[in-house]
Amino acid sequence: MGGEVPEPRRLNRALSFDDWVPDEALHLVMGHVEDPRDREAASRVCRRWHRIDALTRKHVTVAFCYAARPARLRERFPRLESLSLKGKPRAAMYGLIPDDWGAYAAPWIDELAAPLECLKALHLRRMTVTDADIAALVRARGHMLQELKLDKCIGFSTDALRLVARSCRSLRTLFLEECHITDKGGEWLHELAVNNSVLVTLNFYMTELKVAPADLELLAKNCKSLISLKMSECDLSDLISFFQTANALQDFAGGAFYEVGELTKYEKVKFPPRLCFLGLTYMGTNEMLVIFPFSMKLKKLDLQYTFLTTEDHCQIIAKCPNLLILEVRNVIGDRGLEVVGDTCKKLRRLRIERGDDDPGLQEEQGGVSQLGLTAVAVGCRELEYIAAYVSDITNGALESIGTFCKNLYDFRLVLLDRERQVTDLPLDNGVCALLRNCTKLRRFALYLRPGGLSDDGLSYIGQYSGNIQYMLLGNVGESDHGLIRFAVGCTNLQKLELRSCCFSERALSLAVLQMPSLRYIWVQGYRASQTGLDLLLMARPFWNIEFTPPSPESFNHKTEDGEPCVDSHAQVLAYYSLAGRRSDCPQWVIPLHPA
Repeated sequence: MGGEVPEPRRLNRALSFDDWVPDEALHLVMGHVEDPRDREAASRVCRRWHRIDALTRKHVTVAFCYAARPARLRERFPRLESLSLKGKPRAAMYGLIPDDWGAYAAPWIDELAAPLECLKALHLRRMTVTDADIAALVRARGHMLQELKLDKCIGFSTDALRLVARSCRSLRTLFLEECHITDKGGEWLHELAVNNSVLVTLNFYMTELKVAPADLELLAKNCKSLISLKMSECDLSDLISFFQTANALQDFAGGAFYEVGELTKYEKVKFPPRLCFLGLTYMGTNEMLVIFPFSMKLKKLDLQYTFLTTEDHCQIIAKCPNLLILEVRNVIGDRGLEVVGDTCKKLRRLRIERGDDDPGLQEEQGGVSQLGLTAVAVGCRELEYIAAYVSDITNGALESIGTFCKNLYDFRLVLLDRERQVTDLPLDNGVCALLRNCTKLRRFALYLRPGGLSDDGLSYIGQYSGNIQYMLLGNVGESDHGLIRFAVGCTNLQKLELRSCCFSERALSLAVLQMPSLRYIWVQGYRASQTGLDLLLMARPFWNIEFTPPSPESFNHKTEDGEPCVDSHAQVLAYYSLAGRRSDCPQWVIPLHPA
């Protein structure tokens, strides 16, 4: 009885507070609330707070471009300064989504560029962006655009970049990493160097763009604030003058050693004094000496695209005790990771990508197993992010990660099928221990081999993943019953991706209905029918369901690495949307709901 009295009093105080606080004060308070979840909660207090949130919201992220209409976004947030928009499913990064699937930027740019008078930052990810789209953006916002990020986008050329460089003189960030760009010449970089004096970040890493070193030097002379440059491949010896000029540079990636073994050619390379983030390409054993003089300063090191052996990794990392971020291939081996655990006590992020599958190109020590991951977990207790391709793994290694890495918020593990036998499957107990102890986890990915996780293990994931918002699972579970047990526990999961699973369409539908926070699910490789009609069991208001049936003619086709063709597996995409059924579905995608 005593506990019932305070509730109405707290409500009355909230109401009275709202009555006497003027709009000006609420505007100021809202201006300091940046977390989107806090913003959403505040906007639901009352209509007045909803209105003030709309007028003071400076940044919005649309997690999927078909989840809302551009016009509705413009009406809801008329004073936006920054917009992030995500397009195709993540699977597009691995060649599992064709280029003509959709996610076109044109409707968004046409609707928002001119009316959003405060817009000065735009970030598009995995979208199709044309030269015409960029031209429309420049016409409307070029005079005040400060940040343009095109991340893994396709469809445009250097003609559009030249227009951006000539017109957007306030641009501080130009980001083009892993974009497919038609190269019509390097004039865009010259225009950027001539017309811009405030650029801070330029990134065209992992693109095919060819540029002149002289233009980079000119850019460094005119942009004294240039802190970060990540570029396409360019011989490091051609960048000597650039490095001498770019005194403020802290982050560099993309310089290549085209003549491996010719150290004399690179002896004169001297990096800027403030450089602490570094990624070099095609570096071999003889070229490691270029890094050694300033290795103590390094906070980030990317060795993914080098020719280094396991022993080379050990030598370099032993000289880098202050690393916060390390990105390598699995040729680093368990021995290299033991050096990481002994040396890099401040490490926050560790990424171990898949190396070449040809064993002749790797040392015997290459390949990562439970031994290396355990050494890292014990030695690097400040880790917040781990993403690793491993050849072997045990429950004990996962338990070690859970025991020592309490700050993990993002964990991703892929078990390769290189080894015939894995030491310790299923991984039920290890996954359980990791999830129970790493309570800060928000993102979790586990891609195993058949038998890697039983139904019990799948239920553990559901039971102990209460704070996880994004999850990718592959080759997990044994039956539909396991999926349902998993779904019951996922109360806060917003985005789920499943691959190579044994579940039926009916089980997928029932599982979706058990996850109250789910906004998006993508599935490839399941027990699919030709029609996908059982997927309609998950139908509800504002819930779009798209079905891509397997292509009969590709059943016997395989890719170069022996994997089945993408379109030999059915795909399901379902998501919440206030925009209704999308109008740009390709012919091979079947919209099941809304009808």
